[in-house]
Amino acid sequence: MAKTSSPDTALMANAVRALAMDAVQQANSGHPGAPMGMAEMAVALWGRHLKHNPADPKWAERDRFVLSNGHGSMLIYALLHLTGYDLPVEELRNFRQLHSKTPGHPEVDVTPGVETTTGPLGQGITNAVGMALAEKLLAQQFNRPGHEIVDHRTYVFLGDGCLMEGISHEACALAGAWKLNKLVALYDDNGISIDGQVTPWYVDDVAKRFDAYGWNVVGPVDGHDVAAVDAALTQARASATKPTLVICKTTIGKGSPNRAGTSKAHGEPLGAAEIALVREGLGWKHEPFVVPKTAYAAWDARKTGSAAQAAWNKAFAAYRSAFPELAAEYERRMKGELPAGFARIAADAAIAAHDKAETVATRKASQLALEAFTKALPELLGGSADLTGSNLTNTSSTPALRFGDDGAANGGRHINYGVREFGMAAVMNGVALHGGFIPYGGTFLTFSDYSRNAIRMAALMKQRVVHVFTHDSIGLGEDGPTHQSVEHAASLRLIPNLDVWRPADTAETTVAWTVAIGNTDRPTALLLSRQNLPYAPKATLEDIGKGAYVLAEPAEVGLKKAPQAVIIATGSEVQLALHAQAQLAAAGIAVRVVSMPSTTTFDRQSVEYKLSVLPAKLPRIAVEAGVTDGWWKYGCAAVVGLDRYGESAPAGVLFKLFGFTPENVAAVVRKVLDR
Repeated sequence: MAKTSSPDTALMANAVRALAMDAVQQANSGHPGAPMGMAEMAVALWGRHLKHNPADPKWAERDRFVLSNGHGSMLIYALLHLTGYDLPVEELRNFRQLHSKTPGHPEVDVTPGVETTTGPLGQGITNAVGMALAEKLLAQQFNRPGHEIVDHRTYVFLGDGCLMEGISHEACALAGAWKLNKLVALYDDNGISIDGQVTPWYVDDVAKRFDAYGWNVVGPVDGHDVAAVDAALTQARASATKPTLVICKTTIGKGSPNRAGTSKAHGEPLGAAEIALVREGLGWKHEPFVVPKTAYAAWDARKTGSAAQAAWNKAFAAYRSAFPELAAEYERRMKGELPAGFARIAADAAIAAHDKAETVATRKASQLALEAFTKALPELLGGSADLTGSNLTNTSSTPALRFGDDGAANGGRHINYGVREFGMAAVMNGVALHGGFIPYGGTFLTFSDYSRNAIRMAALMKQRVVHVFTHDSIGLGEDGPTHQSVEHAASLRLIPNLDVWRPADTAETTVAWTVAIGNTDRPTALLLSRQNLPYAPKATLEDIGKGAYVLAEPAEVGLKKAPQAVIIATGSEVQLALHAQAQLAAAGIAVRVVSMPSTTTFDRQSVEYKLSVLPAKLPRIAVEAGVTDGWWKYGCAAVVGLDRYGESAPAGVLFKLFGFTPENVAAVVRKVLDR
């Protein structure tokens, strides 16, 4: 984007400072220091390099900007307001207030122009790595000689806190390995965090650290010198094979006579008296929230943004003329739409699984489903945290992703993330936010603890991300309690807007994948077994997608009586329920077996459907090899579960030890009916 002509850089920077301190003061809450310290960095990037169009915040070919140190949210709010986005000054006055477009930390789809929800430090830079990866892979897939329709950059502001969080190591190491040359991070090196000067506890040589990752390192430069930051950004844009870190030395709270350079500027309002001194020192003679027309004119990006988008539209029209099928495919994928005919492909895959009735682990059932889906959906981008052979997330359509010395990708669609569960989860969030791909990645279920906050962020941001969690219970056996998931299914079900599936066989697994791929506004966790599970015969596949369904009535085991109780089971325990049903039938006791692969999906069904599956007057007994707490909400009279950690022993021994046998399930049902 062309440079702003002869801008008054001091005026532009001070407009950001004034809006930041005024909004924090009015809210009596927030972080004024970071925006005040990064104001000149923002002038250099947003005024001279960033390709964006305030009139169309979702323009596909825009540069992405991520404020990883999201506590400094008033920086991005000020920039969006000043450059011409639909963010009027009234919203800045309502900073951190109920239902405003300026929440305490930036939130995607709340504020126009915000690319990702940031606040948990380290995740913003990691999202940005995912965005830059998505851009690179889309460019490789869709660009043709003379038609580079995908050619944008990802810029990040980040601070000490982001670099202290371990996830930044995971993500930035990957960015170097992937040669993401269009990723540029600007490090606000102010040396201050909430507890004060960081030097007693943060002694990293950041430049050497990033050099070791395979990044370009530029600086340190004076972060308050717009020309110096501008030159550094120009240097970064010239990189052919490496991401770039620009180290910007700044003073937190720049402009505040008594708070600048101290932790006092970090997370509290400056106060009326100090703000008056800032205004005097900056020569800012305007009332709170008043910005002079000259500053608005210097910042206004609407004309240049519209021109940039118009030029791209013209280029894309030429691309569409030359490559109509590619153009249509690009537009479909960027809209997040599934191709015509996918519903039929998914239905056929489920029917095939039903007809074959194979006895396999559900992790293998997942791979079988993925074989069909990755072939049909080029947007599926898989991976695993160093457990590919265990998670089975690779398919014949998804060779391993690799990058040559020139930075070019080899066309692979399966990512070896290494032992980086948290980084993988947050990178997938960035890929989903960018658009063009549906990311999925695998690890053991017990390691969902490592990635939990990124899973939560995906749910908060309503992103279509699929987590493949295998080795879902004590059924993994000899590895012992460190790897045996007990509380994980229950804890994941507590995350709002996260779908959790624990399927029992190949058909349920295929349907779970179908629902996950179709979930455009929520992530999904698939909890899959290591051990083989026999196919559970079923009359129909119709209701599996509702999260729970009647799997077997008493008549199906030879008992012509109305059910006296309902056994609810998930995953590997469905077979226990079916065997217990047969034992009880032999004693004349009629029970219904309900398979509930997804409690979260079932909970969204109508009351009528729920009652058709779980009749109000029938006692309910749940069976799952995990903690019992989550099952009582279904009005269960008893739960066969596991409220302790496991042991190291073969799976069969453990299931018997902890009462996961048909005999024990049948005995529990009898006790309930005897009450």
